[in-house]
Amino acid sequence: MEIKPINNEKDYQEAMTRIGLIFDSKRGTKEGDELEILSILLDNYENKHFPIEMPDPIEAIKFRMEQLGMKQKDLAEVVGLKSRVSEILNKKRKLTLEMIRKISVSLQIPTDVLVQEYAVK
Repeated sequence: MEIKPINNEKDYQEAMTRIGLIFDSKRGTKEGDELEILSILLDNYENKHFPIEMPDPIEAIKFRMEQLGMKQKDLAEVVGLKSRVSEILNKKRKLTLEMIRKISVSLQIPTDVLVQEYAVK
């Protein structure tokens, strides 16, 4: 395949098809190099045309708590009072900077997710 910029859906589909054919290529080979370049081009095209938005901070916390098998009382140990956790998870109280730092460390959620604006009910 001739490597060229991915400018439209047709180019994108052709590149995806080619990647499927050479996916298991070894690094340092001609096909391995082609795979690496196509992967970079595809990533660039996808980031430009199919951007993924950041998750809502509270939904991210709920999701991570579920993954870790945490309950509200477990999060209360991180941020303080159980009633405060309830208010946060129900979007009745905003996260403070101190809470964001503690939650980021304890739940391993990036701070850039937690600092986003969200509506309080």
